[in-house]
Amino acid sequence: MPQELAYTPPAGHHFLTPLYDVGVRLSTREMLWRAALVDLIAPEDSDVLLDIGAGTGSLAPILAKRNPATQYIGVDPDAAALAIARNKASARGIRAEFIHAPFSAEAIAAWPAPSVATLCLVLHQVPLAEKLRLLLEIHQVLQPDGKLYIADYGEQRSWLMRKLFGATIQKLDGYADTQPNADGVLIPLMIEAGFSEVSERRQFNTITGSISILSGTKEAF
Repeated sequence: MPQELAYTPPAGHHFLTPLYDVGVRLSTREMLWRAALVDLIAPEDSDVLLDIGAGTGSLAPILAKRNPATQYIGVDPDAAALAIARNKASARGIRAEFIHAPFSAEAIAAWPAPSVATLCLVLHQVPLAEKLRLLLEIHQVLQPDGKLYIADYGEQRSWLMRKLFGATIQKLDGYADTQPNADGVLIPLMIEAGFSEVSERRQFNTITGSISILSGTKEAF
């Protein structure tokens, strides 16, 4: 199977990619949690932000509005999603770089080491081993004292959120990859990958389940 096809596309199926932005906006309270994410990051002029699983590039415009001097680099294995991202950035006059590749330390070796990394709506779509691999490689590429921010479906704590998550996201993306997130695996995995000061910063209840914003730090040794 070609490497480009060995992943789950943004909306679960390739034919749904053009509808992804509308679907996420309507089903996840996207503008609220993305704005909260950028508020927590508080991007500075000197920051290099690496957006892993950049998809259709929805974070770049919000980041640029908050601080246009922050350098944005997005990486994603989905060519169709990145085409949308590039068009979106171009239409808004945003300075953003996009890399078409599955994320790895090697994929971004020619780029500046990030001071901030983001991982939005990615980890619930990949197997447990891949969740840990991504976190380990993010830890590897971050600058000392660099920050990782995850915005994704996390622990589904209430009966209602578990039911909504099961009826929507798990129907679309499958049970095996999504259930560890619902069970609260992300914080332990971040700690296992070497991050310190790991915590859940915000949580948003949506019609598709609850989305958490988590953060962790790569300690300077």
